[in-house]
Amino acid sequence: MQFNNTWFQELSGCYSAVSPTPLANPRLLYRNAALARELGLGDELFNAENVGLWSGDRLADGMQPLAQVYSGHQFGVWAGQLGDGRGLLLGEQQLADGRKVDWHLKGAGLTPYSRMGDGRAVLRSTLREFLASEAMHALGIPTTRALTIVASDEPVYRETTERGAMLLRVAESHLRFGHFEHFYYSGNQQKVNELADYAIRHHWPHLQQEADKYLLWFSDVVKRTARLIASWQSVGFAHGVMNTDNMSILGLTLDYGPYGFLDDYQPEFICNHTDHQGRYSFENQPMIGLWNLNRLAHSLSGLMTTEQLKQALANYEPELMRAWGEKMRAKLGLMTADKHDNDILTGLLSLMTREGSDYTRTFRLLSDSEQQQSRSPLRDEFIDRDAFDGWYNVWRQRVLQEERSDEDRQRAMKQANPAVVLRNYLAQQVIEKAEQDDTSALARLHQALSHPFEDLEEFGDLARRPPDWGKKIEVSCSS
Repeated sequence: MQFNNTWFQELSGCYSAVSPTPLANPRLLYRNAALARELGLGDELFNAENVGLWSGDRLADGMQPLAQVYSGHQFGVWAGQLGDGRGLLLGEQQLADGRKVDWHLKGAGLTPYSRMGDGRAVLRSTLREFLASEAMHALGIPTTRALTIVASDEPVYRETTERGAMLLRVAESHLRFGHFEHFYYSGNQQKVNELADYAIRHHWPHLQQEADKYLLWFSDVVKRTARLIASWQSVGFAHGVMNTDNMSILGLTLDYGPYGFLDDYQPEFICNHTDHQGRYSFENQPMIGLWNLNRLAHSLSGLMTTEQLKQALANYEPELMRAWGEKMRAKLGLMTADKHDNDILTGLLSLMTREGSDYTRTFRLLSDSEQQQSRSPLRDEFIDRDAFDGWYNVWRQRVLQEERSDEDRQRAMKQANPAVVLRNYLAQQVIEKAEQDDTSALARLHQALSHPFEDLEEFGDLARRPPDWGKKIEVSCSS
């Protein structure tokens, strides 16, 4: 393995050098074999002798651990200085194809930015982030990844006493909106400039020689964010804590806490039980994305004129609607665009809202519909059959206009409508077993989530409607 740390070398004053604090009696609980292969990591790195590499007790050559400093708006309020309070950027692995990826160890102990925290992570939250990030990756949604989970006997105190754990997170970058906010609000324009130039140099190198490079760069950040949130909405994913410090400049899904995939279709769904005002509800996510981009734009006002910032931000709504429309049209099995498509979609969503239809199952069952048949397998999911029949007939006539075979359309629809998503109750079942050092449920769910668009018989139980208790699991920021 070859490591570097350009953040350490090029961005002095944007971090504190900190060594990890190892856990007591660490054990490698689970590894992501598929990701390990992508990173060119051999099996020998994951044996008992090398557990220190995954638990903060040993550094690979070239690593330079540090805690990044950033600030942010939390629940719409300026929170001031934040930063990596329990995670450390160990370094950047240099891959054979020329790319580099951050290695970030979560739960690595106290840093100067831990505030009132203990710098630790618990097994519960570590498992939830591992599963969520890998599920999103398999769904084709930009995200950080998860390589290893280390468990220990060290007690960590949250609402109750839990087991300490560490997660090795991998990402193209951990650069956040909050990094720019931190230096803008502290009056350090030079550091804002340095961060922007660093981002362009390492992640948008084709823009370096452009006269209006900052405008082109920020415009792309806006579009990436719009596409990311369109993807969340299309699969029914609620992030739960869309604070500006949890927003990636690269448009990655970052910092999984109280997330949730929709069970019953409820546009007002709030997955974070500490979000008492519903600021980060499922239906609010597109609006919050733009709000956060406006906060970032304010922090970039020393790099661009007001008109340029407005020009970049104006890309958000059209890109969001384009990307969301494309994804929802695919979920409905439509290849072409028609002015009445939105009416068809809103008609179905209205029916689903009224009856509390399961979001994922509804679209997956629609994928099995045959356009020549007057009835759909989805019909039995609805109580008001007459209302569904009325909608289905409109949809069927629209589909018939495209003169496409059922086989072709069904295949395409199933690539847009997953059979399995990470429901909270499935994660909870994994957590309960893993806390007893039983990773069988984790391995099985991970495998199923890695093939979300396939009807695999051995995972049929994971695609069912959740039990009633499974819809009532509460998650908070400590999750």
